[in-house]
Amino acid sequence: MKKIEAIIRKSKFDDVKEALHKIEVNFFSYWDVTGVGNEKQGHVYRGISYSTTDIQRRYLSIVVSDDFLEKTVDTILESAYSGNVGDGKVFVSEVLEAYRIRTKEKGLAGIN
Repeated sequence: MKKIEAIIRKSKFDDVKEALHKIEVNFFSYWDVTGVGNEKQGHVYRGISYSTTDIQRRYLSIVVSDDFLEKTVDTILESAYSGNVGDGKVFVSEVLEAYRIRTKEKGLAGIN
């Protein structure tokens, strides 16, 4: 099993969520997070200067089977893409075991 952690633009969250549902990733967790990016200059909107060093993003956490990893990552990469600086990052790590609390199932049965 693999854990996919993705940090994406908040504005792309609905697109990513819809794309994940289409490939039958029906459960994942997400949080609103703030990060610091590479862009150091501020932006001016209607005469007010805004700092872009603190960036509002959405953090997704998804656990999938090894076979489903590539399809899930590709879906996130395609649906979160805008082509601009700050599109986000995707990280993949190994999950040693998963358990469903209600039934005490473990492994893939615990996440499906």
